[in-house]
Amino acid sequence: MSISAKDVKKLRDVTGVGMMDCKRALVETEGDFDAAIDLLRTLGQKIAAKRSDREAKEGLVVTASSTDGKTAILVEVNCETDFVARNDEFQAFAAQIGASVLTHRPADADALLALEFDGDSTVADALTNMTGKIGEKIDLRRHAIATSDTGSIVSYIHPGNRLGVLVDISGEGDLEHIGRDVAMQVAALNPIATRREEVDSSVTDKEVKIAREAALLDGKPAHIVDKIATGKLERYYKDHVLLEQAFVKDSSQSVKQMLAAAGAEVKSFVRFVLGE
Repeated sequence: MSISAKDVKKLRDVTGVGMMDCKRALVETEGDFDAAIDLLRTLGQKIAAKRSDREAKEGLVVTASSTDGKTAILVEVNCETDFVARNDEFQAFAAQIGASVLTHRPADADALLALEFDGDSTVADALTNMTGKIGEKIDLRRHAIATSDTGSIVSYIHPGNRLGVLVDISGEGDLEHIGRDVAMQVAALNPIATRREEVDSSVTDKEVKIAREAALLDGKPAHIVDKIATGKLERYYKDHVLLEQAFVKDSSQSVKQMLAAAGAEVKSFVRFVLGE
């Protein structure tokens, strides 16, 4: 039977599937529009099944924020190639996932996959459908939700959408500007904790052990080895703890000193790097 270009375009607009696949579906279903949609969904599921064992290490880190600035989210949406990550349709899909996470605030990965998506499907269905449309495995690696009780959550996405940061900041002044500075610090220097008290004891014990052994190998007297190890640990804190790091915009002061001068305080941060 003859299938008009108008019908093919209509099916393409509804499903997002390529024109040739839409035409084949309409031909196979003898022009039955609803049956063609079902056929294309089945095709997408088959493609998703075939690519389920593929690795999806590329993609985007996206953010979304509530209008009051109290809550923000990060979501890592994955695909197989950087080419697809730059695709407008994939980017719009990732942004839609982010908006859904902000609205519904799922507790875990299973809850995220079960969320209603686009009115008539779930996020899990949407991933399968997008895999069918694009021809690559589309996946969700993780998401984070941050809510501030006393301040606001400032979000930062590094150009390229491969790295994102959320910062819980409170106090006076321009919190958006100060929070962005802190977020960029976190993005650039990758601190392991906000405060030294938050660093796991297994990490500090390891650093002290390494420093003591190095001092002994250098022939340092036993009575000053512990002092040397303590000094090395202090240096470790300054390199790896956010508030003790030198502020990247002014290395003459620490992040803690910068915040104090601005009348602001950072409670916590979240940092996502694509594929990490």
